[in-house]
Amino acid sequence: MLDILNLALPYFGLIFIGYICGKAKGLPEAGLSWMNFFLLYVSLPALLFGIMSKTPFAELNNPPFLIATTLGTVIAFFLAMVAGKLIGGLSLREATLAGLSGAYGNIGYMGPGLALAVLGSKAAAPTALIFCCDSIFLFSIVPLLIELTDRDHPSLLHALGVVARQIVQNPLIMSAVFGAIVAALHIPLPVALDRTVQFLENAAAPMALFVLGVTVALRPFERVPWEVPGVIAIKLLIHPIVAFGLMLLFGPFAQPWAATAVLMASLPPALNVFVIARQNDTWIEPASVAVLIGTFASVVTLTSVMWLLQTGRLVFP
Repeated sequence: MLDILNLALPYFGLIFIGYICGKAKGLPEAGLSWMNFFLLYVSLPALLFGIMSKTPFAELNNPPFLIATTLGTVIAFFLAMVAGKLIGGLSLREATLAGLSGAYGNIGYMGPGLALAVLGSKAAAPTALIFCCDSIFLFSIVPLLIELTDRDHPSLLHALGVVARQIVQNPLIMSAVFGAIVAALHIPLPVALDRTVQFLENAAAPMALFVLGVTVALRPFERVPWEVPGVIAIKLLIHPIVAFGLMLLFGPFAQPWAATAVLMASLPPALNVFVIARQNDTWIEPASVAVLIGTFASVVTLTSVMWLLQTGRLVFP
């Protein structure tokens, strides 16, 4: 257990340091703009590109794994939507954001670094595949449902256009796609470029976790909406259980791949849930609370999953 804590605590420690700094200094949130830009458009894309480009393309071609992990995210998304509507009486637009909270884990900020630290280099390929497929699904279904509830743009064709544009313009998705192309064509990177990518990769996790802590600290926390605990329970408990069952159903998969799927499903709600809620001016406060409570609750749930995986108590025949 001490080894697990030594792996997990630096990640949560960076979030906590960011949280304390955010509370102590009270700096305006606008000051995070360039840090967020660097993360979303430079450092995290470099991390995903590096992982994909250095993974043999044959390893990336695993349709059963892609179907199983994406199906787990789909199930978690619709379960959280239903929970939001039944418990909180949410509209379809609000329930869409609740679904995002219950399905979209912190696969960008925490996922790659944590998976590689816990499971080693063999987790690189499944981590990148899960990130890419989950992002494509969630960044398709969420804008589609939101656009269909927008009275100014009720057209299905317009909604599909918005979805396509968001996927193409998403730097994280496209960096993973370009990395897969490089791997498929066996394109060697120049030494200087490869070292630059590695330099940016190393900056991704520490900065992302610190920014997450600061951003959570700056969010108002007045009350816990009724639907939030149910949504968090789906994300931290139901989603990993579903992922485990689907690994058994669609497998067998290699232990590192199945373990990565469960670990990624156990991550807390992503900070992007709040960002998307604010962009669409809906479910903003509950999204903020879900990220805050989910992040701190995952200290227990995520560490427990890591312990089960590391000690061999969670095996995939």
